[in-house]
Amino acid sequence: MRIKIIENFIFVLLGLIVVVLVYLQIIRGEHYYDQSVHNRIRVIPLEGPRGMMVDRRGTVLADSHLVYHVAVIGQDVQDQDALFNFLSGVLKKELKNQFLKKQKTPFTPVILAENIGRPTAIAIEENRFFYPGLVVQESYERTYPFGSQDAHALGYVGKIDADEAEALQNYGSAFSVVGKMGVEKTYDALLRGDSGGRQIEINSRGQEVRLLGLKNPGQGQDIQLTIDERIQEAASQLLDSRPGAVIVMDLSNGDILGMVSSPSFDPNAFYNYLHDPAAPLFNRAVAAAYPPGSVFKIPLALAAVELKKISPEQTFNCPGYYLLGRARFGCSHVHGPENLNQAIAHSCNVYFFHVGRMVTARVTAQYAKALGLGRATGVDLPFEAAGYVGGQLNSTVPHWYTGDTLNFSIGQGDTLTTPLQLTVMMAAVADDGIILRPRIVKAINHQDLPPVDLRKLPTVRLHEATWRLIQQGLRSVVTDETGTAHELNDLTGMTVFGKTGTAQAGMNKPNHAWWVGYARSPKSNLVFCVFLEHGGASSHAVDLARHLLLRLQQEGMI
Repeated sequence: MRIKIIENFIFVLLGLIVVVLVYLQIIRGEHYYDQSVHNRIRVIPLEGPRGMMVDRRGTVLADSHLVYHVAVIGQDVQDQDALFNFLSGVLKKELKNQFLKKQKTPFTPVILAENIGRPTAIAIEENRFFYPGLVVQESYERTYPFGSQDAHALGYVGKIDADEAEALQNYGSAFSVVGKMGVEKTYDALLRGDSGGRQIEINSRGQEVRLLGLKNPGQGQDIQLTIDERIQEAASQLLDSRPGAVIVMDLSNGDILGMVSSPSFDPNAFYNYLHDPAAPLFNRAVAAAYPPGSVFKIPLALAAVELKKISPEQTFNCPGYYLLGRARFGCSHVHGPENLNQAIAHSCNVYFFHVGRMVTARVTAQYAKALGLGRATGVDLPFEAAGYVGGQLNSTVPHWYTGDTLNFSIGQGDTLTTPLQLTVMMAAVADDGIILRPRIVKAINHQDLPPVDLRKLPTVRLHEATWRLIQQGLRSVVTDETGTAHELNDLTGMTVFGKTGTAQAGMNKPNHAWWVGYARSPKSNLVFCVFLEHGGASSHAVDLARHLLLRLQQEGMI
């Protein structure tokens, strides 16, 4: 009886063994075969260089050069002590604790030293076969010859983070970089090189046995930008690290010829700027929104003329203030009687207080939005701010008073704009309502992008006389002896138009200073914006604009 039980038990065990063998070899055989192959075969990724970036004249703005990194694959390491003793001797620093802290999974390479130099790379490579798990990886480092001068336009690159790794599935390796800001981010898919790799067979000790295959990496596509490095240099020097921004744009097609935000950062080594309270990584030209101050009087003036709320000759007296009940709203000077042209030239607040009440904040906001304020311009750069144009009751402004309309009329209170938006608005005024879409890329892989068809761009349709009156006022800002930008009138060989703005910043901080204008000459027609964050009076922005135009003239650009 006992023998029978033992026999049955043995048969059951044998049956179980057969079932497990069938499951492992037949049902799951392919899976375990693949695993064994993967344990035997390694793919060493090879990164391709990112494409170059050049300015409109071909000057190199961003390039890549070959570098070497050291990494360790944990699951292949056989003798940690021997490995890290060797590395510490070559690299002159302790790396074992760093490896243990960084290691997430056994099969993911942990980068322990970057850009080690060719002689050191050769010394490690010669001994790599004695230390399984050790990898010397070729990669490419991004270099920016002009440093901080172009940083906000070009952006910078960095290691792939967790969110990007999920979005960019199957792209790159632990050594890969992606664009984090500027053109580097917007055009990352074109700029980054095609990854390649070496497929090798290893033995049970993790040592390379033979090369099974090789896929050479490919270089990313080159990109030519619309910017001119001469303008970048001039604007950067004139800002001289003062917080602010300078934009220069071609009136004929929206090409951004210059875009500098200050303070800036060196994209070759940006890590030190991440926690700087001056926010050098912040692109003030595109991503920052500020009260526009008196520049906002332009859409109000257009609305008042177009809707015949005023006549060009109609005057309002400016005693230096405007009384609303007991509240006193100030003006910069005692201007006396002012008509439209004079009020634009002198930036008379009292005149526009009267006009603002006649037009209403709601209608003023409609014209401002039609001119591109309160929405992104569509420039091919990331993180563009939309700004905001209110002017009426909403969830954040449950009560709207006449005093709000007065503030709104001079670009204070319920409105925020970016320097780029005001540049586009001024271009629309210069070209009778054409809303340009600014762009910063001129050509991809040596192929020019299609030219801009102005007929297909959105256009603000107003009477021709309306445009001429406002353009005349913007010219008087420069030609009138008491105009707010009269110092620009001595610039020969060009005709300059524009509007100053001094915007209150609140919290007892200095005012923001604006100059937004355009210049016509036989050589070119340019629109430009100078913004100085907490720069005080608008005259400081005008002075910078004057020096910038002189530099462009010296370079033969205007």
